[in-house]
Amino acid sequence: TTLPLCNNKSLSSSFTTNNSSFLSKPSQLFLHGRRNQSFKVSCNANNNVGEHDKNLDAVDRRNVLLGLGGLYGAANLAPLASASPIPPPDLKSCGVAHVKEGVDVSYSCCPPVPDDIDSVPYYKFPSMTKLRIRPPAHAADEEYVAKYQLATSRMRELDKDSFDPLGFKQQANIHCAYCNGAYKVGGKELQVHFSWLFFPFHRWYLYFYERILGSLINDPTFALPYWNWDHPKGMRIPPMFDREGSSLYDDKRNQNHRNGTIIDLGHFGKEVDTPQLQIMTNNLTLMYRQMVTNAPCPSQFFGAAYPLGTEPSPGQGTIENIPHTPVHIWTGDKPRQKNGENMGNFYSAGLDPLFYCHHANVDRMWDEWKLIGGKRRDLSNKDWLNSEFFFYDENRNPYRVKVRDSLDSKKMGFSYAPMPTPWRNFKPIRKTTAGIVNTASIAPVTKVFPLAKLDRAISFSITRPASSRTTQEKNEQEEILTFKKIAYDDTQYVRFDVFLNVDKTVNADELDKAEFAGSYTSLPHVHGNNTNHATSVTFTVAITELLEDIGLEDEDTIAVTLVPKVGGEGVSIESVEIKLEDC
Repeated sequence: TTLPLCNNKSLSSSFTTNNSSFLSKPSQLFLHGRRNQSFKVSCNANNNVGEHDKNLDAVDRRNVLLGLGGLYGAANLAPLASASPIPPPDLKSCGVAHVKEGVDVSYSCCPPVPDDIDSVPYYKFPSMTKLRIRPPAHAADEEYVAKYQLATSRMRELDKDSFDPLGFKQQANIHCAYCNGAYKVGGKELQVHFSWLFFPFHRWYLYFYERILGSLINDPTFALPYWNWDHPKGMRIPPMFDREGSSLYDDKRNQNHRNGTIIDLGHFGKEVDTPQLQIMTNNLTLMYRQMVTNAPCPSQFFGAAYPLGTEPSPGQGTIENIPHTPVHIWTGDKPRQKNGENMGNFYSAGLDPLFYCHHANVDRMWDEWKLIGGKRRDLSNKDWLNSEFFFYDENRNPYRVKVRDSLDSKKMGFSYAPMPTPWRNFKPIRKTTAGIVNTASIAPVTKVFPLAKLDRAISFSITRPASSRTTQEKNEQEEILTFKKIAYDDTQYVRFDVFLNVDKTVNADELDKAEFAGSYTSLPHVHGNNTNHATSVTFTVAITELLEDIGLEDEDTIAVTLVPKVGGEGVSIESVEIKLEDC
């Protein structure tokens, strides 16, 4: 049940695409019909780094700056003076992943290393005749469920060879290695969460996982289901994942959240004593805030910039924040598992098949967000577009992939079966207060911050950079409420809510109020070189639409209230400001 740690021994096994002894016959026909090549995998960390494949289509500024030297060796050089894209990780220096401070993952999360690591090619999409259509999980028929169960069973069978990159545990380890400190680039930990890498990394991850499943049942049209938690009909664990004995079932889930329990998209470990209808209403409110109000611009949706040489986890985007993280925590077995396994911790999340269904809907939000219009578009920054990852395809061939090739799901060969998005018309209009709070009776921001701990609800007044802005001015610049240097223990769950124009007596369990601005959340994770696990991040909330809805556009000073939900006693905030930013 565990994988041995890679030391200096080369693996004795090699994978050959036309001679596999551990796949069932139906899978062999599909897996091996197109290629006839082999490669060896190794855990040898002492191989010299040679020159990599100079793919002319993929030469970027970073390669030029590094003189087109060994790509994977270059990742461990000192940080460049100027910004550049994040490279794929150096597999040969992959190390121990960490659950939390002083606790290592008990097995290696590192993938098998191909002998020709320095000449791994860039991935090219295979030809296709039909899109893979990802269905909503709650509406899947029994024929589909049977195929999905069979594919997952066959993937689990591949775990008999612990170094098979197509095995279920090896696939789960991808998330562990990229997210729990096993990789370093530019001398710093590589982290694909809490930044602009979140969406493209997980899209590529699911792309290959989906193709592997399809290959194992000889069905190139097989598509992963999506957990439709943004629609009331999908706000529960999909039935196909809640059948004990099925390959899709995971015992390490919160048993209180089974059998049709309505999910709380703002969940952070504490159950809310709220009627189901209010929970669903809160969910739709959260979706509207995260997809519309708080994400008018690409930087808010995707997360903060993360070029090579900068510190990891600079800041998460709206959907990564909520609902992505609360769904992980709500599903994980925190009542029985010390670290919230499986879904409630990065290192173990991929061990639950529901993880991939959850992230399929997260990925669907990328497409849905762009359909809303306005300035909602993909980032154009070259450091984002040219960032890279490493994956194995369904034929066990290693590849490098770029962010720029993941922007169009249909070009990647998949799309989503349409479902209504009721949250798009769920702008909260009911107000908590009839008028405008007297800001003169509230302490100014300079008297409240720096804040040593957010152990109770606090209110403060803050001056805006401009009031009574014209429509043109609003279209050109978004008004952003910014919380600087939020510090907390990154091994703990954290959530606090933000409200405008209310005092600290606000009922924070009812989010369908016009004054609710948004929430900050964090899932336990680990910085491998951060021994005290103190994270410091910036959190932003777009408030232009909110000010209009509440009637505060002409106010020079507004009231802000923070309500801690989980972990507030360990949260400190250095300062808060409102600024105008180009969209």
